[in-house]
Amino acid sequence: MTAITPRSRLNVVIAGHVDHGKSTVAGRLASDTGNLPQGKLDSVRGFCEQNSRPFEYAFLLDALKEERSQGITIDAARMFLRTARRDYLIIDAPGHSEFIKNMVSGASSASAALLVIDAEEGVRENSRRHGYLLSMLGISQIAVLVNKMDLVGYRQEVFQNIAAEYAAALAQFGIAARVFIPTAAALGENISLRAVASMPWYSGPSTLDALEAFPAPPAPIDGPVRMPVQDVYRFEGSGDERPIVAGTVESGSLRAGDEMVFYPSGKTSVIKALQDSAAGCAGPGQAVGFTLTETLDLRRGEVAARRGETPPHVSQLLRASVFWFGGDALRKGRDYQLKLGTARVVARLEEVARVVDTCTLEVQVGRDCVERNEAGECILRLQAPLAFEKSSENLGLGRFVLVADYEICGAGLVREPLGVSPPEGDLV
Repeated sequence: MTAITPRSRLNVVIAGHVDHGKSTVAGRLASDTGNLPQGKLDSVRGFCEQNSRPFEYAFLLDALKEERSQGITIDAARMFLRTARRDYLIIDAPGHSEFIKNMVSGASSASAALLVIDAEEGVRENSRRHGYLLSMLGISQIAVLVNKMDLVGYRQEVFQNIAAEYAAALAQFGIAARVFIPTAAALGENISLRAVASMPWYSGPSTLDALEAFPAPPAPIDGPVRMPVQDVYRFEGSGDERPIVAGTVESGSLRAGDEMVFYPSGKTSVIKALQDSAAGCAGPGQAVGFTLTETLDLRRGEVAARRGETPPHVSQLLRASVFWFGGDALRKGRDYQLKLGTARVVARLEEVARVVDTCTLEVQVGRDCVERNEAGECILRLQAPLAFEKSSENLGLGRFVLVADYEICGAGLVREPLGVSPPEGDLV
């Protein structure tokens, strides 16, 4: 019997300034590739007729009534696409500055991006801000769509000027777009098919071609084992009181007989059996429970790793890039709750190395706070040791959020630990 090779998937966020056409691009991609649910197109057309509004492909994504009435994307809408090559999760992120938190949340699971710029309006505040956020989130596979080219008469010089201006902005963030594409998404031009008639001067790929050309991220199964502990279950009184360690595998694969080290505690044991695993192993993205040969006092937030492989970092001091969208500033000396993976720990802002205004790109030093919609290079001191990865090594264990007054007010990437991780088994 021939083994079935699983299809690869690429998560793509569509970002950009408000009303530059992000939802239209996503809706048109879905329609042109035959990925709409049956009856969806007719349903949206019927909605537009009932409300005396012109049909817009954006409405295929903006499902909330409030979004349709305002004509903006409030939350990050998600849509699956399937092509002959692979599967896609398309994340349509909000462009309005008031919903920047939702944009960061939507982009956090992506490994590629389409960034949309209106050809009439040109590069705007959130065009630059979203570019910076993509770089901060570690997303380097970017295609820039200069959209609504029909509104500027398909003029090549308009496209070239915007491409040059935005390429310079991205260069300041240390990233570069893979390709710039002139599009008219409402008309389907250079979305799934090349627009040869209207833009004969353009010889590059369509949007769909650019997506298909993006390489898939490295398979997490090839990395060292990482499984953040979600909980430890004990079924007392059932006749089976074995504690079951539960979580979702982030990378690598688990099997019975693997000797595991749990960080930051440093406790060790061997996997006795995987629960409900017909395959005998558990890989990335799989929720799993397992028993151990020795009973350990483990807590939520520990990270399971296989002995002999590269361990995660463990530290109480780390350098991080933080984007702040809270109403009150992120201030030196104040405590916040840091959430990374399944771990929760109190974090104090110890130092602000520099602050970047994500609109003007102005850099300031000597500050003791990070204001709303600014990004800071910060040093955070944690109340307890935390197991994590540098974002350049493992985004799943290198991204975190900061909580103040029960609300998520910041998102960040771990750049490096400041301090030496303890050797295996040294922590009790």
